[in-house]
Amino acid sequence: MTSTVATRFSRLRFALLVLLGVYPLITAILYMVFPLTKEWQIWQRTLVIAPLMVSIMIWGLIPGVQPAFRGFINPAVR
Repeated sequence: MTSTVATRFSRLRFALLVLLGVYPLITAILYMVFPLTKEWQIWQRTLVIAPLMVSIMIWGLIPGVQPAFRGFINPAVR
C-alpha cells in the first residue's frame, strides 16, 4: 500500500528559484553581448538578448529547476 501526500505548487518558491538562475544567466549574456554591440542602441541589444534568454529559460533553466527542486516547489499541504 502506498501513501500519497497532498502537495501544492508554490509560485513564490518557483519564482525565487527561477530568479536565482536567471540573474547569473542574464549577467553572463550581457558580458558576452555588450562588447560585440558597443555602437548599438539599447533596444537593438535587447532584441538580441531577449530571444536568447527566453530560449535558455524554456529549454534549459526551467526544465532543470522543476525536477531538481520538486520537493521545495511542491510542499506538502498541512
